[in-house]
Amino acid sequence: MRGAGVARYLAGRAAAAVLVVWAAATVAFAVLHLLPGDPVQIMLGNGYAASPGMAARIRHDYGFDRPFAVQYVRFLTRLLHGDLGTSYQQQRPVTAIIGEQLGPTLQLAGAATVLILLVAVVLSVATAGTGSGRGPLARLGRLGRGVLSGAELTAISLPSFWLGMLLLTAFSFRLRLLPAAGAGGFEALVLPAVTLALPAAGLLTQVLRDGMQAAWQEPYTLTARARGLSEWVVRARHTLRHAALPALNLTGWFVGHLLGGAVLIETVFARPGLGKVALDAVGTRDMPVVLGVVIVAALAYAAVSTVVDLLCLVVDPRLRVKGAAV
Repeated sequence: MRGAGVARYLAGRAAAAVLVVWAAATVAFAVLHLLPGDPVQIMLGNGYAASPGMAARIRHDYGFDRPFAVQYVRFLTRLLHGDLGTSYQQQRPVTAIIGEQLGPTLQLAGAATVLILLVAVVLSVATAGTGSGRGPLARLGRLGRGVLSGAELTAISLPSFWLGMLLLTAFSFRLRLLPAAGAGGFEALVLPAVTLALPAAGLLTQVLRDGMQAAWQEPYTLTARARGLSEWVVRARHTLRHAALPALNLTGWFVGHLLGGAVLIETVFARPGLGKVALDAVGTRDMPVVLGVVIVAALAYAAVSTVVDLLCLVVDPRLRVKGAAV
């Protein structure tokens, strides 16, 4: 893919990212504004009641008395200027609230991502092809392969909150090796990151292993072995590279798992972050905060999807040839 092709591709990805963010923001805005209830009473809370004059003034100041279409256009205009509005409950800019809580969530998601990739790559490279008599664990046997498959299936199936409670009970309450809550230092990050990473690591390991075994009898693998390359080199440089493409296609699920899982994990481990902010905002129907979190999640999804598409071009040169032909 030449320079012009790359420019067209990036322009297309940028347009798709804008479309994704706009669609997510529009759906969230419509759903939140169509929910029953008086937004003024929601802002004030159940313990307070505003006089008719004060309620009318609040509706006018926030634009609640305007038609839905006018409110929507006003929302999009503010969004284009980077203004996500003001929190109903905290009376602070939503950008400031999200900015304060973004760091802990990125820290948790980054640690979980590293752990997912490490576990999946090591296990898939070590166990792929065990049934063919090749590889580091060629003597694992049918029972050993069944145990590994069962462990991976269990990791995928376990609910995150239940897994988190098990880890808390074992390592915090009984063994007292790791803290049970908070976000103070590396030790407080271990259990939340493991809880968030294990289900995704189990699925990614299975996908990578299946991809490697599919590439086992391909000509490039047989040629690499004929050249005298070691089994580890063949796995790491040839079969793993081609197995990475199906795994990269899981990006949408992967991002959704990290963002959705963060809500539960930050609640179970009492960690600060966007998940906790989103959960509190939904409970109090703080619409500007909910919209802000949705938009940030859509931006994250669009950005990661673009990066992954570029990685696919790097991993598989055939995609670059197709792109150049187009």
